[in-house]
Amino acid sequence: MFYDAVANTHGLKWDPFKALVTPRPIGWISTLCKNGVVNLAPYSFFNAVSTDPHFVMFSSGGRKDSQRNAEETGEFVCSLATYDLRDAMNRTSQHVGPEVDEMALAGLTPAPSKLVAPPRVAESPIAFECRYWRTIDLPGLDGSPGTHAIVLGQVVGVHIDDSVIVGDKVDVTKVKPIARLGYGDYAVINEVFELTRP
Repeated sequence: MFYDAVANTHGLKWDPFKALVTPRPIGWISTLCKNGVVNLAPYSFFNAVSTDPHFVMFSSGGRKDSQRNAEETGEFVCSLATYDLRDAMNRTSQHVGPEVDEMALAGLTPAPSKLVAPPRVAESPIAFECRYWRTIDLPGLDGSPGTHAIVLGQVVGVHIDDSVIVGDKVDVTKVKPIARLGYGDYAVINEVFELTRP
């Protein structure tokens, strides 16, 4: 099949776009509001975008607490959502007011960061401490202001649990990161294969 992506005339019950760009890692973004309340939310539009220096991004549909807090305080932390933490991650996806500490709501432990103020999720084996760089507002279909934005941050610190390091490499099968697919579907990375570049 082919469909016009602007008109979105796919004829299916659900838009297939997010089911086609998969798997997407889930960045669990923690921020602090100006009065110190922890905000924690999962973003499946998340990824690394540069290695020299290290940058990550997350994309928000609507101006949510994570975006606002990162912009106002200049900092955020991204912990990776893993298979063992899937239920807690799902609890933090609910819409609650900015006065609610989602880390406490999900029964998670805030671990202090080294270089930024927002805490990381102690139970997650991987976390990136980030300094907010900028927000890119995406346009709507007709060029008018859209509802989505990309938030970019430079990674200034990385936490890796020693239990997932084997030899000189991080063993992703020990991390078991979960990924967002389409619809209500997720996947877990517990098997890998290697290719040698020509």
